[in-house]
Amino acid sequence: MLAIPVVSAPAPAQAVGSTYYPVSGAGSTWSANALQQWIRNVFDNYRWKVTFDDSGSSAGRQLFGQGTVDFAVSEIPYALSGSDSTDPRPSRQFAYMPIVAGGTSFMYNLVIGGKRVTNLRLSGDSVAKIFTGVITKWNDPAIAADNPKLALPGTPIVPVVRSDGSGTTAQFTSWMRSQYPSIWSAYCAKAGRSNCGITSNYPTVAGSSFVAQSGSNGVAGYTAQTQSAGAITYVEYSYALNSGFPVAKILNSAGYYTEPTASNVAVALLSAVINEDPTSPDYLTSQLKAVYTSADPRTYPLSSYSYMIIPTALQNGFTEDKGLTLADFASYFLCEGQQQAEVLGYSPLPINLAQAGLKQVLKIPGGNPKNKDTSGCNNPTFSADGTNKLAATAPQPQACDKKGADQCLTGTGGSKGSTAASAGTGGASGGKAGAAAPTAGGAAGAAGASGGGAATVDKNGSAVIDLTSSASRIVAGSPVELPGQALGMPAILLMSGAGLLLLLLMLLPPLIGRRRAAMAGAPRGPTKASRPRKQAKPIVHLPARFTSRGRADASPSDS
Repeated sequence: MLAIPVVSAPAPAQAVGSTYYPVSGAGSTWSANALQQWIRNVFDNYRWKVTFDDSGSSAGRQLFGQGTVDFAVSEIPYALSGSDSTDPRPSRQFAYMPIVAGGTSFMYNLVIGGKRVTNLRLSGDSVAKIFTGVITKWNDPAIAADNPKLALPGTPIVPVVRSDGSGTTAQFTSWMRSQYPSIWSAYCAKAGRSNCGITSNYPTVAGSSFVAQSGSNGVAGYTAQTQSAGAITYVEYSYALNSGFPVAKILNSAGYYTEPTASNVAVALLSAVINEDPTSPDYLTSQLKAVYTSADPRTYPLSSYSYMIIPTALQNGFTEDKGLTLADFASYFLCEGQQQAEVLGYSPLPINLAQAGLKQVLKIPGGNPKNKDTSGCNNPTFSADGTNKLAATAPQPQACDKKGADQCLTGTGGSKGSTAASAGTGGASGGKAGAAAPTAGGAAGAAGASGGGAATVDKNGSAVIDLTSSASRIVAGSPVELPGQALGMPAILLMSGAGLLLLLLMLLPPLIGRRRAAMAGAPRGPTKASRPRKQAKPIVHLPARFTSRGRADASPSDS
């Protein structure tokens, strides 16, 4: 559960700022791609100056509490219930306001036979075991069961986690703690954490294959490197789109594998329990457990919201002029800005949260109360009957996305290209490949038997073994004799011509030099050395003043 408590706020301020003064914020990398786009939009169109440092949710909450920034953005609140950190509420008066919805995705870098996999599927159990070090190879039987059309390699899995305090980490660990408590608790104990509830700081075990990177760009960038084959990370869907990499489809409670598209997230969050009582200290609290277990086949299980922490009093250098800027900026992204949410890799807020958010905007001192309602709000989820239009029109998943013997081949995330079905699936198929191809089949059959997935084979039935990173990735192998390839006549003529040209370039310069020397009359070989003649010393007649005992006497004309 993500509890989003809010402190008591004073009545909306009456005074309105007179000029748009620059404001600054810090926090979430999860929602940074949307926020930075909105900041560019309002500057280009209205010249409102808003700056945002995407240093992570934990840093944002701390900086806001210290009064260093005017607002913060976070996926979790202060003093989160069930957290491993106290993170006390600051003395500064504030409130929470939802800004955008989205899905925490699992971006990965997996190659089979030299080709990137784009249609990977994972159950929640497999995800939890990957990020707790229980499953360490991509051809693990559990992953193979999720992917009947893929001949998974024995490549080591490299989980890439956040090294900084992160709201994305908190969302992910909240899901694991809720749905797979025994797996998560066992890992936390192994990592030496005495209290490992919902955490913003991902625990790692010394000597494990885990890699820690700072920020969403950091984990996405590491995973996308060519040398990072086998890596997988958790990051907001937007970053996978920007990186051009696929995300794993996650198995939901209805038995379908889905990715965090705007529609799937919108459907999932219909199950979120929101406290909409403005008088409650837990106003806008969201409980996501029902989202994790929604029975709608379109649901993406790890769907959630991001929140802005806004000031509700003139404290810590926050002025009414700053309030004018922040309030209008918030009003913009709650309405018009949501139009871009899907393109940016997010999901627009539904009408109930947009309405609640606009009411929170009225608490910002100095804000203009005009146009702070949904009457002219151009939000793509709004409909005449008040339902979420995006969720109502969300398409049903394809039949091949249902758990079973079939699997969709179309790509996901930022890599929409299809993945060709591997020849033979499962360990048994690997064995059959070994029986059918005596030369290369030994490697194929051994890989399938040991890994629970078939060895990859090319169109000729030859085994393809992954040599891109290390010998540890080869489960088994046997010598394969490769047929010789004769050179064609054009290639032979080209190589001969190149050799002749190189020889001429080496011989011509000395020949040309000798020819020029002969034409100039220079001797062609060694000759008898002649005795050098003595040069006659010139006789110099000096004036008389320079000849008397080596002295130079001044003449009358020198004075």
